[in-house]
Amino acid sequence: MSAATLLGLTPEEAKLVGALRALPDSRLRELTFTLLSELADFVAQPSCPELQADGVPCPTAETACDECRRVSSILEGLRTRLHGG
Repeated sequence: MSAATLLGLTPEEAKLVGALRALPDSRLRELTFTLLSELADFVAQPSCPELQADGVPCPTAETACDECRRVSSILEGLRTRLHGG
């Protein structure tokens, strides 16, 4: 049984962990770890600081509020740039 299976990782999660571990020590590695950590925190609990139309703070990324749309747009743009588009 693989270590990923023992830890309960999906194949996609195991691939991501492997890719992160393979990054050479560098400033880019540090930035990648910081960005991914902050992004995961945001997606888990966006808690957008701006109130929505009903006056209630956005509690989840599922509602597609302005902040979540902005982050999605940034990530989609980054993917396009990385793939040479």
